[in-house]
Amino acid sequence: MGIIDGKMVASQIKENITTEVQSLKKKTGKSPGLAVVLVGDDPASAVYVRNKNKTCNNIGFQSFENILPANTSESELLNLIHELNNDEKVNGILVQLPLPNHIASKKILEAINPQKDVDGFHLENVGRLVTGHSLFKPCTPAGIIKLLDKYDVEIEGKNAVIIGRSNIVGKPVAFLLLERNATVTICHSRTKNLSNLTRSADILIAAIGKPNFVTADMVKDNSVVIDVGINRLAGKLVGDVDFSSVVKKASLITPVPGGVGPMTIAMLMENTFRAFKNSLK
Repeated sequence: MGIIDGKMVASQIKENITTEVQSLKKKTGKSPGLAVVLVGDDPASAVYVRNKNKTCNNIGFQSFENILPANTSESELLNLIHELNNDEKVNGILVQLPLPNHIASKKILEAINPQKDVDGFHLENVGRLVTGHSLFKPCTPAGIIKLLDKYDVEIEGKNAVIIGRSNIVGKPVAFLLLERNATVTICHSRTKNLSNLTRSADILIAAIGKPNFVTADMVKDNSVVIDVGINRLAGKLVGDVDFSSVVKKASLITPVPGGVGPMTIAMLMENTFRAFKNSLK
């Protein structure tokens, strides 16, 4: 049974971007810029921001970190977004979620210029995704499709079952799979007879945030299992899939860590690079 190496695929993507960035910098004297905005001191978010910053530096991007106190007002944050929208050095803007409760995330995400919305969360970009004309595909879903392609998983005509209907993973990955002619079922906490549906999946994507939720009896033999979950359990990182039992049944499976996670940052870099190239036109 094969294990999908997201780390390896992500590093190949980043290497390719690095080479292209160097050649474009020679021609234009410019390099891509990513601005990351973090409000408050959520430890998991702080780690993500550090990783993004490190990746930017490694591949030749400019990184603009904006770390704001938890009591930052909504209007202060909107002013910052406005400044970043107008800053020519900034090609991509990423606001780290979740935001503190007193700030309306929807309002903030809508304030980002869609041409700089490298997370793909602006309503205009969501609409483009749904209609098959995406400018930026959301990073985790795009990373999942990239992994399936890299491992020669046939998507067309296959039954794809997604557990989880979030706007960040579940819904967008459903549209990307539909675009590739899969037959897609989205399951969630209210779904009845969940196991019957998951056992019909040629491609099963788990994105619900419940540790080890998907067990071997829920999985069809020789299916492809993509685990998007990142949960802490007894000081260890585990996914939404019970890896040790499911690995024996799946033809391919992503581990946690080292599967989908590294792809998310790689796709963020790819989106930022696309935004940069668009800005040169």
